[in-house]
Amino acid sequence: MSEPLLPPSLLPRLERLSIASKRRVRGTMQGKRRSSRFGSSLEFADYREYAPGDDIRRFDWGVYSRTGRPFVRQYWDEQELQVSLYVDASASMDFGGGGASGPADGLTSDDNKSDGNQPGRNPTGRNKADRNKLIYAKRLAASVGYMALASYDRVQAAVFDSEVDRQLPPVRGKASAARLFSFLQSAEPGGEGRLSQALRQPKALPKQPGMTWIFSDFWLDGGIDELAEALSYYLAAGQEIVLVHVLSPEEISPALSGDLRLVDSELGTGKEIALTGKVLEEYRRTLQAYQADIARFCSERAIFYIQMNTGVPLETGIFETLRGAGVLG
Repeated sequence: MSEPLLPPSLLPRLERLSIASKRRVRGTMQGKRRSSRFGSSLEFADYREYAPGDDIRRFDWGVYSRTGRPFVRQYWDEQELQVSLYVDASASMDFGGGGASGPADGLTSDDNKSDGNQPGRNPTGRNKADRNKLIYAKRLAASVGYMALASYDRVQAAVFDSEVDRQLPPVRGKASAARLFSFLQSAEPGGEGRLSQALRQPKALPKQPGMTWIFSDFWLDGGIDELAEALSYYLAAGQEIVLVHVLSPEEISPALSGDLRLVDSELGTGKEIALTGKVLEEYRRTLQAYQADIARFCSERAIFYIQMNTGVPLETGIFETLRGAGVLG
């Protein structure tokens, strides 16, 4: 039997959090988020002069006694937020911690230390697979989705590589969590990643304004230009966007040296290279410059950009990194 996507002990802690949207919600059903419209919540919004047909229970007799003019009280409406989760399942995401199911690769010396009682676990108790990028991204998406479901928001999800492979139609309520978890759990890595081509498909775009979360390593042939093209469609669709950049420790700081053959995991092409300290330093500078470009692009467009290291335990990533970025409250 496969391991649960999220440990049961984590769920009560997730229920105490909610997704922090900066915008007033324009959903389609009653929820717990303040809407931009007037409605029937208990939160006072404004007064309006009485008109025939208004609910007499909202008539303010205090104002009438002081001014002699009839006014009714108006309240904010509360609606649901539509949350869309997109998980990159291209072949490059199956990296770190030995892959989703394959043998260990690229592990540091600490990773290879077993406690002798729990094969596959390091001294911190983390399974090697916990550091796989796709597994980590699926667990983050499941956590965000569960918070939304527990807050009476509507959640839909999609898995993509060069196109959107599968989609979970919108679900609502905590009872739908098992369906969401099963959908994410079944996502298998493979294929060439083409984020712009996949996410601009009409079927992939959310039908309602809301919040879009994209979990990916963002290794894109077109770089920042390809990312910008994809996101422009979602900004135009009224989406508040959160980019979660998932990288493994082996990608952030490779512990490699010597004459190697590097193989592209998506294309299968290889290149012989003499990996020296100078080459590694140039790699780190290039990666940092790429991340800085994404951060600058997102900052200019009010998009959240969060870098996530799979070497960080999942709970730390949720309760410190995501919450610290202001996307959870």
